[in-house]
Amino acid sequence: MSSAWLTDLTAWLSANPGWLSLALFSTAFIESLAIAGILVPGVAFLFTISALAAQIDMPLMEVLVWAGLGAIAGDTLSFAIGRLVQGRLTSVWPLSRYPAQINKAEDFFQQHGGKSVIIGRFVGPLRPVIPMIAGALLMPWRRFLAFNVGSAIGWAPVYILPGFLVGGALASDVQPPAHVYLVTSISLATLAAIYLVIFRFQLGLGDSSRLYLWLKRKMAQYETTHRFWRLYTNERPAQEGEFPLASLMLALGALALFALWGQLATMTHVIEPFNQLTMQWFSELRQPLLDAPAIAATLLGDPPVLTAGAVLACFAFVFRGHYAAAAHILLAAIATIVLVWGLKSATGIVRPDQVFNPPTSGSFPSGHTAGITVFVTLLASFVAAENHNRKRWRTYILFSLPLIPVAMSRLYLGVHWFSDIVGGLLLGLAITGATRASFSRFDRVPIAPDVLTISAGLAWLAFVGGYIWLMWSDAVQHYALVS
Repeated sequence: MSSAWLTDLTAWLSANPGWLSLALFSTAFIESLAIAGILVPGVAFLFTISALAAQIDMPLMEVLVWAGLGAIAGDTLSFAIGRLVQGRLTSVWPLSRYPAQINKAEDFFQQHGGKSVIIGRFVGPLRPVIPMIAGALLMPWRRFLAFNVGSAIGWAPVYILPGFLVGGALASDVQPPAHVYLVTSISLATLAAIYLVIFRFQLGLGDSSRLYLWLKRKMAQYETTHRFWRLYTNERPAQEGEFPLASLMLALGALALFALWGQLATMTHVIEPFNQLTMQWFSELRQPLLDAPAIAATLLGDPPVLTAGAVLACFAFVFRGHYAAAAHILLAAIATIVLVWGLKSATGIVRPDQVFNPPTSGSFPSGHTAGITVFVTLLASFVAAENHNRKRWRTYILFSLPLIPVAMSRLYLGVHWFSDIVGGLLLGLAITGATRASFSRFDRVPIAPDVLTISAGLAWLAFVGGYIWLMWSDAVQHYALVS
């Protein structure tokens, strides 16, 4: 009976798509509204409605827009309520029934400031309360709206895509390749192990570690090495004397691994069998349902998108007087472009012949992977630099997440070998490590986010949306499978 009810509801929504849009907006609105979001299981409703939207072929972009607008409206009203009842949050009904949640959210806002609006968007118990607290504590309207809109753009895909993909899978006859769950589990476990090793290694290079202190004593024994150590130590008062050992080791280690991997990938046939197996597995995974997310992810790593982000970041830093930061971002972007182009031309590795119109450049290393790696890890390094050493790993994990879908999309679409992806990742990490090590000489003052920085971020997100919209039809044709 429940199946028949779902079928009837799907048929009715298919004939009345306007109601589905209203349902998406209303659910996201209530989920983000002060206190109401605690009582209503909005996440479950959003999952169900998103699945239904996929089953009636509602465009994904339309689903994301309606959900995002509802979230923005809910947070804005919550902020206005906070302004209205400031000073009386725990005495006005129904807020008086939830003093613990309000006090916890207030402490969180006092600790993190404007960033709490972004963080709270993704944390269940805080989501419907933080905007109201921000209003009650007189956060400026323009600053709140910038955080509100920016976080909603990132929130909508996180909460909508799972349900949308499940609904699309139910509506289509998806046939996964053999051993899909085993391969996925092993891949995730391997990725988690790599993350753990990297972060433990980085933490072991902090200024209080034995290795750091031993190396500091050794470098101080000779004038030349001591001068080098002083030259690259951080000059920021809160981090004065901190040598960028972690960044320098990242640059040297990634560069050494890239040199070794590059020789194996371009001068031997050792990796070729694994390249072929990986390509075969992804070709079997290819389904119409997954094509759209993969194309969107690969467009996110296109050179115009990453270049626009670098240019906007440079402008924002220049206008704020952080000239060294802008120069290092510009140099990192130029180094990535030049090195990828030079290596592709020098190695001349032929791309797979899976798609209708593959890129004409060489295959090794993957430019998309190298570019997105530099982009997200360099961004993470600037943000993490404002946190305590022991908390920086959280920032790196969060900001490195976009790297995975971009890199995977190149394998899924059949335009790169597995060895290209690894090569691009190692090259990107080497560039980021070198950039951060060099910047430590000029890192004198904190670089906290302000309205200009947020505006640059929103402008980049708008550019990304416009770019994907304009390039979509061409990308679908270019990445179509060879018949």
